[in-house]
Amino acid sequence: MKSRQTKAPAIAAAKAGFSAATAYRIEADPRLPSQKKMPRGRRRPDPLAGVWEGEIVPMLQAAPGVRVVAIFEELCRRHPEIAMGVRRTLERRIARWRALNGPNRDVIFRQEHPPGRMGQSDFTDMCGLGITIAGEPFEHRLYHFRLPFSGFEHAHVVLGGESFVALAEGLQNALWALGGVPEQHRSDSLSAAFCNLDRDAQADLTRRYEELCVHYGMTPSRNNLGVAHENGSIESSHGHLKRALGDELLLRGSRAFEDLAAYRRFVDEVVGRRNARNRKRIEIERAALKALPDRRTTDYEEARVLVTSSGGFILRRVFYSVPSRLIGHRLNVHLYDDRLDCFLGSTRLLTLRRGRPPQASGKHGHVVDYRHVIHALRKKPMALLNLVYRDQLFPRRAYARAFEALLARDSEKQACRTMVGLLALAHDRACEAELAHVIDAGLDAGNPPDLRRLHDRFKPDRTAIPYVAVELTPLTVYDELAAVCQPKAGLVLDGGVA
Repeated sequence: MKSRQTKAPAIAAAKAGFSAATAYRIEADPRLPSQKKMPRGRRRPDPLAGVWEGEIVPMLQAAPGVRVVAIFEELCRRHPEIAMGVRRTLERRIARWRALNGPNRDVIFRQEHPPGRMGQSDFTDMCGLGITIAGEPFEHRLYHFRLPFSGFEHAHVVLGGESFVALAEGLQNALWALGGVPEQHRSDSLSAAFCNLDRDAQADLTRRYEELCVHYGMTPSRNNLGVAHENGSIESSHGHLKRALGDELLLRGSRAFEDLAAYRRFVDEVVGRRNARNRKRIEIERAALKALPDRRTTDYEEARVLVTSSGGFILRRVFYSVPSRLIGHRLNVHLYDDRLDCFLGSTRLLTLRRGRPPQASGKHGHVVDYRHVIHALRKKPMALLNLVYRDQLFPRRAYARAFEALLARDSEKQACRTMVGLLALAHDRACEAELAHVIDAGLDAGNPPDLRRLHDRFKPDRTAIPYVAVELTPLTVYDELAAVCQPKAGLVLDGGVA
């Protein structure tokens, strides 16, 4: 174009390196080829021409969040002649309309997290992993703690819901494992913990949470109710942790665990390996954390209960059995997420597994140890027949199978006597597991348990009492020893004569 200012088109084209024909074409029309291309028109009639402005746009304006599939189904009901292949056309058209005319949307503001500033807590449901404990499906949650800067994580298996007890226990475990305290602690609104609580209970829960943070010198904060992305640094980490646990379960080849302790060790190992990858950043953040207090604070709820004549107490719609010698006494109970510690005054008596009432019905749950009541059942074996907690009384499935077989073969009275005898045998001989294995083997072979034969099998072994020969020393020996040890007369001692 510079040569064209002083030269003819043919000369300017030669200097630029293209033909004279191209030079004359550019002279006639200076637009680029892409600018000359005409927009492609429709190749077929618009299938939405008759309903777009009159029906679809009013739906989008009245309900901005409605799904495209709902609009398409409504159009098909109104206009059966619309083909199914129009759905993709409708999706593209609505997406374009919303980009141009839709409402404003929330914006996510990415945040910087300096080391030692914030720790985040949340609960996540783990039922999708399909874990089983001792052959039973294990429905549970994980308490999840995370530091956004370094990625340090801690997970604690929670048996119940999102309660303050679970939060306090999991948070303190995380802080003591970390070895320091961040400046702030952020959680969600703990909506599950506040559910079905009156105003006084909600105020008490808030007070205890604030006292927990004060004990560790943290500033408590919460994200707005229903706005999960405000706690996004841990919300997104839930998915990563679940996928990591799922991969480890696939490599393990089984989702079954012998007991809760084995499953907790598995979770700790997976979380520990994830923390090892962030070791350098964790060490940087540890240097910025505040020191831990001298001791932990309470991570349980307190209750005072009366042991009734039923041999137990009721707490949170669950009946717990205790040794019958405690009937009439009041116990102080420390209520944890997975256990109950029972005290008589300041003396710790026993620890019970925490139970929870059935969700489907309004009935009470039961946590019963047959050892607490077996002495009374021996006197009244027929009480077993219609006992409220009979199913929970049997320590293993084999004993429940045995009672069913005895009821089918013998009278109710004889079946109860035999069953109580089996429980007494398991208690007296401390052979609960071995006896259950023998009962299962017999039932599989079609033979109900024979109490007399089982007594003979599990009776203590006869051992011969060894003969011990004791040779007594004559008493005259002691007189001889006394004569040898007697000091001689006239012996001069320090300070005088003997």
